[in-house]
Amino acid sequence: MNKNQELVESLIYDTAVRGCSEVSEDSLAILQEAVKRESSPKAKVILEAMLDNVAIAKEKQGAICQSPGYPTCWLSFGDDNMPLNVMETVRQAIKDGTRKGILRPSLVDAITRRGDGQNSGKTIPNMEYEYVPGQKYVDFYISLKGCGAEWKNYFTVMSPAQFGENFSGLKRIILETALRAGGKPCTPFALGIGLGGQMDVAAKLSRKGVSTRKWNDENPDPTLREWENELKSQINSLGIGAAGIGGDTCCLAVKIEKAETHTAILPVAINFHCWVARRAGIRIYDDGHQEILL
Repeated sequence: MNKNQELVESLIYDTAVRGCSEVSEDSLAILQEAVKRESSPKAKVILEAMLDNVAIAKEKQGAICQSPGYPTCWLSFGDDNMPLNVMETVRQAIKDGTRKGILRPSLVDAITRRGDGQNSGKTIPNMEYEYVPGQKYVDFYISLKGCGAEWKNYFTVMSPAQFGENFSGLKRIILETALRAGGKPCTPFALGIGLGGQMDVAAKLSRKGVSTRKWNDENPDPTLREWENELKSQINSLGIGAAGIGGDTCCLAVKIEKAETHTAILPVAINFHCWVARRAGIRIYDDGHQEILL
């Protein structure tokens, strides 16, 4: 149990509420830059309306988007500092956000299609835990990724013969997926790409990368960093634009994460994240001081 249990619970609750109600600053900064660069008058109006929407939602304390998003959380901890009750703390924050109108009550049972009206349930939020020996702090992230973008997510398992020179085959799959998606993932979007493992590993990596990394950061892996920049530029050159009406910006970021896999395969998960980047993260040190991560 964490010696600062009460403080950690309070900070996780506050971070979850922030994730429910605000668009992360990295996404807003990229959108603001996109408005300045946009050459299409129609696309420029749409990008400006998105920024206005965020400001009005904050002022009125209302929902940024009609989709509540599906909440996923990542918690990493070290020796003797795992906080208890994290799932229940986040669940309560989501319930409170729904009651206040920040989130629409849209999460339902997969089969009955009925919900409790609070965006709650036994599997909500989805929690990912990681123990890091010797870590003297707790990291907590929450992401409420809109579900309209889920329509165009894509998964495949490539064989080595499909890689192509300089992985041109992999890059082509990513570009074709973005082109097929068009404006349907609520463009402009960010892409999370998971490579390796098996199906479940690639999917988790794709979600974690686009949800917990800042969209204006740089990948520490030089190869992946090059691919991220290359793919972002190429996707934007497709001319899809904001809301799919044409323009200079449809992709805000590409985030690629990888894991070891079998020599015969390369699982590839492509995960769209709409511009409404409801994400927040905090680091809580064992001595009680805190650091905003996202």
